[in-house]
Amino acid sequence: MIGQLMYSFIESLITIPRSITGDGVRLSLERIKNDHLLALQMYEIPTGTVIEDWVVPKEWNIVDAYIKNSKGEKVITLADTNLHVLGYSDSVDKHVSLKELNKHLYSLPDQPNAIPYVTSYYDDTWGFCLSQNQRDQLKQESYHVYIDSQKSVGSLTYADLVIEGKEQKEIFFSTYICHPQMANNELSGPAVATYLAKWLSGRSNRYTYRFCFTPETIGSVAYISKNFDKLQNIHAAFNLTCVGDDRAFSFMPSRKGNTISDKVARHVMANQIESYKEYSFMNDRGSDERQYCSPGVDLPMVSIMKSKYGEFPEYHTSLDNMEFITPFGLEHSFNVHKACIEILENNFKYHTNVLGEPFLSKRGKNYMIIGGKQNADSDSAQLILNIMTCCDGSMDIVDLAEEVGIYALDLIPIIQSLISEDLITPIESF
Repeated sequence: MIGQLMYSFIESLITIPRSITGDGVRLSLERIKNDHLLALQMYEIPTGTVIEDWVVPKEWNIVDAYIKNSKGEKVITLADTNLHVLGYSDSVDKHVSLKELNKHLYSLPDQPNAIPYVTSYYDDTWGFCLSQNQRDQLKQESYHVYIDSQKSVGSLTYADLVIEGKEQKEIFFSTYICHPQMANNELSGPAVATYLAKWLSGRSNRYTYRFCFTPETIGSVAYISKNFDKLQNIHAAFNLTCVGDDRAFSFMPSRKGNTISDKVARHVMANQIESYKEYSFMNDRGSDERQYCSPGVDLPMVSIMKSKYGEFPEYHTSLDNMEFITPFGLEHSFNVHKACIEILENNFKYHTNVLGEPFLSKRGKNYMIIGGKQNADSDSAQLILNIMTCCDGSMDIVDLAEEVGIYALDLIPIIQSLISEDLITPIESF
């Protein structure tokens, strides 16, 4: 059910023309805010603002674009897909030869059916993207190229949402909202982020939760710069990208590789999915974890993905479409992140309140040893005693789970029962 809702969410936003700035970003964020009743706060950073080592570029918006042949027929048009226009393309309205046109065309000979996603954020040029099959059909004739776009003094837009919890420590989810007309690499992240936020908004939480929706790279740098003091309170962090397809899971660890986010994510994936591939932060990073894990920021950010960016043939092409993602893939990713949240919410270290082994049978635990032999409930009783043996204040719930050989999600109700019986006491795990 929730997978289908996220799929429909993506379907409703996929045709909006987005880039790192512009009305497409604003419209997408307003849709998320209004259609899903989330209290998103939107922010604008003016063109020309220096953001660390970056400068906010001019705002880019596009209205229309096409290529017409000598008969006046549109052979390429923005109306078919936003990917047909080079991102941040200048305006153009002129007639050119095929030779001249080819200098401004981008295609993928190795993927003749795919339209590539190409950008030119910081160069003044114009261009079109098309499939190699479309390119091969162009004839030696004159073409009318038309792009109605505008680069103007404006701003960069981003949004965030804070869901207050009982503690000030935060769990942070970042996703980006700047790529045009791609489903997995773009909108699967905002979809999962939105539905995690909706789920968290409807319950009482131990931690405070922070969600941000930014243009990739420059947006995350801006978010760090504008919120640096707040980000010092982050306990765990997740980058949401490429979480919608039906293929195997992928994992990008944090720069340090041994944070609480790494620990919980690896535990969940080891227990909740059949297999996954772990990548190297040093060699394989490529999304906003680059900014959030950078020295001086050092957030404990990981990425739990399906097909990793750059590793699937549909990546940054028109083949990353609604047929590539599935409701099942989205829901699977949602559930894995939800499990990480549940474990983090219940992640304490524990110390025992009794000296020696507890007398379980009087508490309804059905533990009894007669003549050295255990009754039929001995396995569960032994598990409880093993848990109690580990409650010396040195292990958190993931350590305990791995020590006694069960999934932390399954351990939580047992731990809660032991707390209610006053057999153990939780202490902070950080």
